[in-house]
Amino acid sequence: MEFLERFAVPHTGIAIYASMVAIGLTLIAIIAGLTNFKKWGYLWREWLTTVDHKRIGIMYLFSALIMLFRGGVDAIMMRAQLAVPDNKLLDAQHYNEVFSTHGVIMLMFMAMPFIFAFMNYLVPLQIGARDVAFPRLNALSFWLFFFGAMLFNISFVVGGSPDAGWTSYFPLAGNKLSPSVGTNYYMLSIQISGLGSLMTGINMITTIIKMRAPGMRLMKMPMFTWSVLVTNLIIVTVFPVLTVALAMGTMDRLFGTHFFASTNGGMDMLWANLFWVWGHPEVYILVLPAFGIYSEIISTFSSRNLYGYKSMVGSMVIISALSCMVWAHHFFTMGQGALANSFFSITTMAISVPTGVKIFNWLFTLWKGKIRFTVPMLYTIGFIPLFVIGGVTGVMLAMSAADYQYHNTMFLVAHFHNVIIPGVVFAMLAGLTYYWPKMFGFMLNERIGKWTFWLLSIGFCLAFFPMYITGLDGQARRMYTYSETTGYGPLNMVSFVGAGLMAIAFALIVYNVYYSVRYSPRNISADPWDARSLEWATITPVPEYNFAITPHVASIEAFWDSKKKGHELFPGKWEKIHMPSNSGVPFILSAIFFVWGFSLVFSLWIPAIISTLAIFACMFHRSFEKDHGRYISVNEIKETETKLRGAN
Repeated sequence: MEFLERFAVPHTGIAIYASMVAIGLTLIAIIAGLTNFKKWGYLWREWLTTVDHKRIGIMYLFSALIMLFRGGVDAIMMRAQLAVPDNKLLDAQHYNEVFSTHGVIMLMFMAMPFIFAFMNYLVPLQIGARDVAFPRLNALSFWLFFFGAMLFNISFVVGGSPDAGWTSYFPLAGNKLSPSVGTNYYMLSIQISGLGSLMTGINMITTIIKMRAPGMRLMKMPMFTWSVLVTNLIIVTVFPVLTVALAMGTMDRLFGTHFFASTNGGMDMLWANLFWVWGHPEVYILVLPAFGIYSEIISTFSSRNLYGYKSMVGSMVIISALSCMVWAHHFFTMGQGALANSFFSITTMAISVPTGVKIFNWLFTLWKGKIRFTVPMLYTIGFIPLFVIGGVTGVMLAMSAADYQYHNTMFLVAHFHNVIIPGVVFAMLAGLTYYWPKMFGFMLNERIGKWTFWLLSIGFCLAFFPMYITGLDGQARRMYTYSETTGYGPLNMVSFVGAGLMAIAFALIVYNVYYSVRYSPRNISADPWDARSLEWATITPVPEYNFAITPHVASIEAFWDSKKKGHELFPGKWEKIHMPSNSGVPFILSAIFFVWGFSLVFSLWIPAIISTLAIFACMFHRSFEKDHGRYISVNEIKETETKLRGAN
């Protein structure tokens, strides 16, 4: 019994028990469904062992959507708790766990896989490649993310969730103040998932540098591909810092080291510095690919080439450099000297300049364009004013003297969400709608999509704009309750109503997918939006090999010029195509990482040692495996092309 007690949740409640039941029933339903319809073999052959970048992108996409709803439940619980004064819906401990898990899930397990979904699916298509440079490494990246996310999420029902905040500051995250295993989950799950992110960074940089189609120089790449290249350069720069910080934090908790202790030579501010050296560039890791998606959408639905291509590229490069020079603005209130505060204040405000360049480039692209107000375009146009408001409040926070008023209040919470939701979530939903027909061969319903946009936008404004006011009035963040005499109640109720509207909007997304699967026509063209970049030159659904003939690029908008000016995009003839073989090793290796992480969370040393040896065994197996891939014959290509082009 003592052995089983260590896995018990230390702070139980109705929500915990309901979650246990829901998880159990879901697992039973999945296993029963796969067994009843005899889909175990299909699942293993087509998905669990796939190395196809498109299928991996789709798996990232649906994982991100699931995590969006998981993190959204936490958000609703927080807004419900704060909707009225002296509320008893959540106690202090449960509220700490909820806001800690909300931040981690939304940033690491929702936003990151969302951008990786589009990176994986689109980059090889946009540069005219067959696949990414390292297909098996790509599969391993996804499964490490997936099992890292699963490890984090089971903390809610096995052992207890993290409760030291999404930043997990020491000494609060140390064993003395966080004695449960929740912070162990935090350290190990993000470590496992982060390894996958670092691998993706290496893979994408190599793919873009080495595998572009003939004629596609760097300054002829689509803007989304440029954003991915710059983003992954940031990833390979800052994710090793996070990896080291998490390893040190894990050793502090499991082995009694003192890296982040406030005694015995440790330094708790070392964690804060390492975390934000990664943490603030992480914001741009999320936002820059979103900028790339917005650029593609604006160009398509204004029927104009993107204004200021070179300045757009230059501004992204400048943003990426400055993003690594601003982390200490998180410490303005922590006793830094005037010189340090001034330097980081200036670099923080400087980022607004290249960001402003991009805003004006988008506006000039729209100027005199033939704008079509589709769902992706509505999200894009809605993003611009909302993001500008978030940026302006960021400049306010960048003033170190004024930050003493803003820093630990709901004003900062409003600013951060005012940047991330329009800057990332809107972009991902716009990209989801825009690329859905390329991924699945039918379009999402426009009418339901427009209802979703308006509900989400109105709900967003109602949910977060009141926080600026309550924050300026002194409402502290991270506080689970407040008294009626503060006067925060009415505006917090407005925020709760806004969060409810956002929840309805996200429910409409699910309904839209269901409705479109059932009723949307399948006889759409491969280019239903009359788009401009190379991914739309493929047939739909996109075959395994992407392009039967490698495209030859002669301009920035090669596909558009092939449609409008008659440029020959696919010269040459069909030849056999070499493709990588599927492999179950990435899935198995990642599952072992899950066991390894779970064992370390609970200090189960024998399973931890065995799983460590198993990890090295998988690596050893791969090192000596002789697998040279396979060839798709010309006859198979002809058959596929005839079938799919006939369907289109």
